[in-house]
Amino acid sequence: MISDQELKTNIERVKRNIAEAAARAGRNPDEILLLGVTKTVEPEIMQKSYDYGITHFGENRVQEYIRKSDIVKRDCSWHIIGRLQTNKVKYLDRRIYLIHSLDRISLAEALQARGEKIGYVFPVLVQVNVSGESTKAGIAPENLKDFLLSISKMGNINVRGLMTIAPYTNVPEEVRHIFRKLKKLSVDIAGERIENISMEELSMGMSGDYAIAVEEGATIVRIGSAIYGERIY
Repeated sequence: MISDQELKTNIERVKRNIAEAAARAGRNPDEILLLGVTKTVEPEIMQKSYDYGITHFGENRVQEYIRKSDIVKRDCSWHIIGRLQTNKVKYLDRRIYLIHSLDRISLAEALQARGEKIGYVFPVLVQVNVSGESTKAGIAPENLKDFLLSISKMGNINVRGLMTIAPYTNVPEEVRHIFRKLKKLSVDIAGERIENISMEELSMGMSGDYAIAVEEGATIVRIGSAIYGERIY
């Protein structure tokens, strides 16, 4: 288990790196949300990280969100960041701050139905497979506009922006073009002025490449191991 001091030091380091990357890009670091990716992280550690400044938590699995959200005694915001199965949507509630992984019509329909049932508009990001890797989920860039048009009339979903996962690399500079392309897509979509679709958020960048993502316009970075240490899944 990570020590209190390690946790505090890691959070301070990540925040400092975000601020430095924002400065290089002429951005305000306050515009960038640091999202703690808490897959396999126990509630006790999450509570400590909240006390050190991580107020948003991202869970990959709905069942983990349900379990932890009833235990973590902090006024935190919850994100769903992993591939969301349609049969798990029925467990989502009004505490969900943002869903990062809308990637298919069937999921949009399930979210719409659940939102109608509980009287909630789910804020979502559309996942885009910018890299084209067959192992990654997401809408192909060339299909993004048509997908957004097809879900824009769903009143219990509010698209707030886009998300992508860059290919794994030991050389972060190699994935800069991925983040740059997602930013361009968001600008292009914003210019279309599609009803119920906004491009306020860009969720991109993880522990190995978040500084590059910030330089290219990320508004949310999803950080796990750089905060909580390496984990065995």
